[in-house]
Amino acid sequence: MGSRKVTDWQGKNVTVAGLGVSGVPAAKVLHGLGAKVTVVNDGDDARAREQAAELEALGVTVRLGDGATLPEGTELIVTAPGWQPDKPLFTAARAAGVPVWGDVELAWRLRGPDAAPWLCVTGTNGKTTTTQMLTSILKAAGLRTAAVGNIGVSLLDAVLGEERYDVLAVELSSYQLHWAPSLRAHSAAVLNLAPDHLDWHGSMEAYAKDKGRVYEGNRVACVYNVADKATEDLVREADVEEGCRAVGFTLGAPAPSQLGVVDGILVDRAFVENRQKNAQELAAVSDVDPPAPHNIANALAAAALARAFGVPAKAVRDGLRAFTPDAHRIAHVTDVDGVAYIDDSKATNTHAAQASLAAYESIVWIAGGLAKGATFDELVAQSAKRLRGVVLIGADRALIREALARHAPEVPVVDLDRTDTGAMLAAVQEARRLAVEGDTVLLAPACASMDMFANYNQRGDAFASAARELGA
Repeated sequence: MGSRKVTDWQGKNVTVAGLGVSGVPAAKVLHGLGAKVTVVNDGDDARAREQAAELEALGVTVRLGDGATLPEGTELIVTAPGWQPDKPLFTAARAAGVPVWGDVELAWRLRGPDAAPWLCVTGTNGKTTTTQMLTSILKAAGLRTAAVGNIGVSLLDAVLGEERYDVLAVELSSYQLHWAPSLRAHSAAVLNLAPDHLDWHGSMEAYAKDKGRVYEGNRVACVYNVADKATEDLVREADVEEGCRAVGFTLGAPAPSQLGVVDGILVDRAFVENRQKNAQELAAVSDVDPPAPHNIANALAAAALARAFGVPAKAVRDGLRAFTPDAHRIAHVTDVDGVAYIDDSKATNTHAAQASLAAYESIVWIAGGLAKGATFDELVAQSAKRLRGVVLIGADRALIREALARHAPEVPVVDLDRTDTGAMLAAVQEARRLAVEGDTVLLAPACASMDMFANYNQRGDAFASAARELGA
């Protein structure tokens, strides 16, 4: 669908569900287009009242502490992505035949006729890194671009702002995709699929289906993970434009229509002349920072999307070399007595922790936190042979301890029953005691951080500070 004309919004009754980082800009944009905007919000705390006052000053109606009732006369709901589909507000909307859009859908509909195409990235893990790598590659090709969506610039700002872009690198969560029915990307990638947010989606099938929406209507390439069959299945099920191709990425040697790795070189056999016989060198594995297996996969996915947009091979190499990963993503903190200390606090689920553990041979693993309903048997069974020792912290550490007893009974485990601010220093000291020269002490918690820390950044900072203290 094309963008709506501004006149369409004049006097239209739009309800915005939720304040926060997406609700406030959406309310402002819709009000600016002439819509009669009502914002409903579950919470009624100091922050919400502050945001409400800002919107009410513009003439927007705000209802705090009631996110369940559909305001009278509502013709459209624009929701914050985190609002669950089974909320009473949406049940009432369905009964009244009122459509529900997310902020991504709103941005998509408001694009101008000559708007920049979208290259979209989703998946359980690696989305942000891949989107940032893609942005770096596109910039190296001299294109005007930005990382948007779940990161960076607000999508509404990118679509409606003064800045003109050639192409946008768009990170999308499963929540955002659920509420974006008419989104049609130039090309898109699903990096991987593992159980996550199942409380929100209701089932793994529903979660996968929402991820798969990113492929709907793709024009040039649907990029999938050869090692994760579920991503290829989503490509098969997608209704794409005529001529759109399935392009795989693999850590092995690529078949035709794939990108992969040969003798330490990232190569392309998808976007080359005569792909049955030819391959294009893109970059060296050593150009990827850090060169852990899952991060090489991220680089290949980013390269595939860039190549689908016509970017030359040299820009892939230059973009990967220029890219610096965010903090707390397999970040090397320090070496003490021949032991490396690695901060991967961003590994907040088992799938991310598995990728992290696969990157090292002999590990003292610091794990634990809030499990969010996760189970750890598969993770421990796959990683057991790499574990020198384990130090457990956090509220749900018993779940990991039990999995270790079942699948790695010979691995020494230190169970730290404390949640005070000194707990991380104690964990790092215990890890040092277990480690020998050549080992890696790896913080890859496989859990969320909010039982002990404000967020994964604070947890990673505590680990890094403790590791540096050892070195001092």
